[in-house]
Amino acid sequence: MPDLPKRDAPEPPESSGVPRETDAERRRRRDRFLRELTEARELRDRVQPRRARSARLRHALRMRTFRW
Repeated sequence: MPDLPKRDAPEPPESSGVPRETDAERRRRRDRFLRELTEARELRDRVQPRRARSARLRHALRMRTFRW
C-alpha cells in the first residue's frame, strides 16, 4: 500500500501556512473592537437623540418585565 497521510493525526499549525495568533493578540484585537463599538454607539446616540431615548425606554421596559 502507498504511504498515505494519517487522517487521525492533527497537522501542526505551522504547516497550514497561516500563523496562529496568540491569546494576547486576540485579546488586543477584541479590546480594540469593543472600544470602537462603544465609540460608535456613543456617536449614534449623540447624532440621533430621539432614537437613543426610545431605545433606552424600550430597554428599561424589557428589564422591568424580565423575570429572574
